[in-house]
Amino acid sequence: MNKLSLIIKREYLAKVRNKSFVIMTFLSPILMVGMVVLIAYLTKINDNQKHIIGVFNESDYFSNDFNTTESTSYVLFRNITLQAAKDSTAKVGYYGLLHIPNEDELEKVAKHAFFYTKEAPSTIVLEKLEDIFEDRLRERRLQELGVSTKEFASMEEEYEINTATFAGKQNLKGINEIKALIGGGFGYLIMMFIIIYGGFVMRSVIEEKTSRIIEVIISSVKPFQLMMGKIIGTSLAGVTQFAIWIVSATLLLFVAFAIFNIDPSALSSGAEVTAGMGNTIAPAVPSPNETLQAYAQELYKIPWFMLICFFLIYFILGYLIYSSIYAAIGAAVDNETDTQQFIFPIILPLMLAIYVGFFSVFSNPHGPIAVGFSLFPLTSPIVMLMRLPGGIGEGGVPIWEVITSIILLVITFMGIVWLAAKIYRVGILMYGKKPSYKELFKWIKY
Repeated sequence: MNKLSLIIKREYLAKVRNKSFVIMTFLSPILMVGMVVLIAYLTKINDNQKHIIGVFNESDYFSNDFNTTESTSYVLFRNITLQAAKDSTAKVGYYGLLHIPNEDELEKVAKHAFFYTKEAPSTIVLEKLEDIFEDRLRERRLQELGVSTKEFASMEEEYEINTATFAGKQNLKGINEIKALIGGGFGYLIMMFIIIYGGFVMRSVIEEKTSRIIEVIISSVKPFQLMMGKIIGTSLAGVTQFAIWIVSATLLLFVAFAIFNIDPSALSSGAEVTAGMGNTIAPAVPSPNETLQAYAQELYKIPWFMLICFFLIYFILGYLIYSSIYAAIGAAVDNETDTQQFIFPIILPLMLAIYVGFFSVFSNPHGPIAVGFSLFPLTSPIVMLMRLPGGIGEGGVPIWEVITSIILLVITFMGIVWLAAKIYRVGILMYGKKPSYKELFKWIKY
């Protein structure tokens, strides 16, 4: 056991003292925050681009339908020919020209209308123009059936059903998807950690094997102790790096609050949007401001401390499972090129967990697919974290599912470590031959 602790210490210090590790540990949060800010800034610039569209209306319709908005301006052409309108639009540099021909019926006008542009137009711009024509056509068709303009306006009003719990608390639309995205972010971090730090373990084993240092080391240390020391040492380095990232991100968050004068306590200051539930009393319909406060309050009430604790548990167990496999692969090959045939089967469950987890948790976080993938050991570190923002217990993940998934992870880790150790102890001294899956199976039986 003393030798194992020495190996863990050696691997841990070797990682954390590495210059690239130190630089990326403190630089990564800045880069990530900078990337988010840059994306938000570029999106804002892109959204602020205003389209100017010329409208050449020769009909008796659509006289008041093209109103300037924040993203689109309309310039009307009158008393000129269509070709002159096209030339003027192209010369001035407008986005396009909408030609509405002169016809005796609205249906014919809409059918023969054209939108001229220099290049293929944006789908968003086309949808705006099509909505104008669709509204006018729908109104005319309903008028022919005896529906007045006022009645048509009332028919166009959007409707959202109000929902509430039996206790009278408002249910928020899309909150489950938001929580799944938060959990998915934690799950994605686990996947990236496994791939990055698992690769560190594999490359460390290959490096010591090819330099023949391993032959000296195993003369005084058992192969199993060496493998576990590498796995645990690298795992502790990963946890250290993640903890530093959390602290750095928190500090950057407070700096952002200070710069933009945001009060974090305001997120929980609003009263709950509730109403008494009786036989004849319905919950009150919330105002937009109350709805925003309700969303902020729901996000504030997410069990963040519990979520981070379970993130560390699932990260460590998931990492130990996959890094054991990475260590076995590193012992079985002589260079990184030979690892390609073994890497994809390892990454496949992680990719499956991300994509299938998002689809299943978004649609039904308590459905059989979501529950099954959150219990299966190779995918549970990611999928279970997508479900945990909803809490544990009533309305959230049942406690037995969480306990079962952790127990299965521990059992799977013990089994995989046992198999990986058998491959490791044989492969660590094998040189000059690219192993096949058949040979790996033989090593397990030794």
